[in-house]
Amino acid sequence: MNMMIKSGSDLHKDMMQWRHEIHTNPEIGFEEFKTAALVKQELIKAGVEIVAEEMAVTGIVAVVHGSKGGSNKAIALRADMDALPIHELTGLDYSSNTDGKMHACGHDGHTTMLLGAAKYLNEHNDFAGSVYFLFQPAEEGYGGARKMIEEGLFDKISIENVYGMHNWPGLELGKFAVRGGPVMAAADQFDITITGQGGHGAMPHTTIDAVIIATQLVNAFQTIVARNVDPMDTAVLSVTKIHSGDAYNVIPEVANLAGTVRTFKEDVKQKIAKRMREICEGVAITHNAKIDFDYRDGYPATHNNQEQADFCQSVMEDLVGEENVTTELNPSMGAEDFSYMLQQKAGAYIMVGNGDSADLHNPYYNFNDEALPVGSSYWVKLVQSALNKLVQTDIDKPS
Repeated sequence: MNMMIKSGSDLHKDMMQWRHEIHTNPEIGFEEFKTAALVKQELIKAGVEIVAEEMAVTGIVAVVHGSKGGSNKAIALRADMDALPIHELTGLDYSSNTDGKMHACGHDGHTTMLLGAAKYLNEHNDFAGSVYFLFQPAEEGYGGARKMIEEGLFDKISIENVYGMHNWPGLELGKFAVRGGPVMAAADQFDITITGQGGHGAMPHTTIDAVIIATQLVNAFQTIVARNVDPMDTAVLSVTKIHSGDAYNVIPEVANLAGTVRTFKEDVKQKIAKRMREICEGVAITHNAKIDFDYRDGYPATHNNQEQADFCQSVMEDLVGEENVTTELNPSMGAEDFSYMLQQKAGAYIMVGNGDSADLHNPYYNFNDEALPVGSSYWVKLVQSALNKLVQTDIDKPS
């Protein structure tokens, strides 16, 4: 493996220390004040220029300019910083010191890998152009990427491409995965309020039973993906909440349903939302009830630009060997707000192996420290390769 940052090196040891500190002090979306302070402190210590602070509350943007002048080309690398509202069960020496909060998705590792790459590139800036480092808050459901964009991220920095990376449990340590096209699904939410007519549990004929209506909706929704969506397309419709009733002998007046819809294609998403609404309207008429249906768009699907995905693959193969890179990893029905950045700039979102660890969002999950130099070396190699390619493209243009 052609690693720039070696396992066991001083920088690797620094990265482990940073990660453990971040892991011990997990902060959920828009509350990453300690994490941002650590990032800022280490950037300043390394002599890395900070371009913007407090974007989307806690976000930080930094830059390293290459020592080979004459190019205004630039790219950006992004890492998410937030934790999850999960109680940690790992028993690690550096486990969470806050009940109910945990780095169960590896964002502590993502932040650390990007910080390590910034430090290394600042010391080895023998390239033309510039690289921006985006330390983003609030990926886990709060849309920190969207908020940074709304606050003028891509007005403050002029870049050609943007890149993201996530660790992947089950993918061997030292291996990477990348694919063009869909990588992560769009994630929408729905809430449904059913209002019937409550009454005595022994006299159902005098009621309009909201519970019965709720169960019919759940069953009917399951036919949408099975019978309305093309079998060649992928979609998930899950009812994840059913709330109704307080007593054994009372038929409740109101029932509430909620859940998620995951899709890759916009037309599939619109078809599912339309059919859900039609089913709600039809069941309401059937039972003489009132059904309020609220469908909300969440993160859009994450789609990699094919050219950029191919380029990232070549960088990975040069770094770890062709045998350690796969393009066969299936798209995930999970969602990722890096999708907003990919809507603005061409780029790619790739996976780095976390080895045989617990799954993401699991209370026993832990980011693999041995993945730190692997992911950080990928960032370094990507920057050098991407900027050299952009500069050479400019040189090759006919005058």
